[in-house]
Amino acid sequence: MIEPKPLGIVTVTDQPEANNAAPEDQPEAVTNKPRPYGVRNPNALIEQRQQRLYRRQLDGLSARQLVLEHADREGVSVATAWRDWEAVNKWNSEDWQRDRENMLARLQTMRAKLFNAAIRKGQLQTAAQVLDSLGKVVNESGVESQAAAAPTLQITVEDKRQA
Repeated sequence: MIEPKPLGIVTVTDQPEANNAAPEDQPEAVTNKPRPYGVRNPNALIEQRQQRLYRRQLDGLSARQLVLEHADREGVSVATAWRDWEAVNKWNSEDWQRDRENMLARLQTMRAKLFNAAIRKGQLQTAAQVLDSLGKVVNESGVESQAAAAPTLQITVEDKRQA
């Protein structure tokens, strides 16, 4: 039996069996997920690194140049930079799928603004081209192309000499 010290303090050396005892209130179902791309990189840092690559893709560089510069700037391996590039490509596809529905309306708005600006500045050739592209969108030129198509004439000659 352990007897308390004069002030009621019990030290660890007085209880050698307590040194090896496990704490009783351990969590029951703890699963440790391995972190992707190494132990030292938490997911938030990985995502921030990928977002920096996402922002840099508009610089006009090829994919290989972007990946190599990304590896150099971020201090990661080229393989990790390519994994980051795959994540950026996935984000690009998601962006395109989301924007696809609104793209026609946005293009029409841009064409209308361009037409108005061309008319104001007296650029009639540009205005005519914009009107032509607007007409193609609403299938106006489909009717014109059918009407302008030359009729086909088919002539067959039957041989009456042997009949």
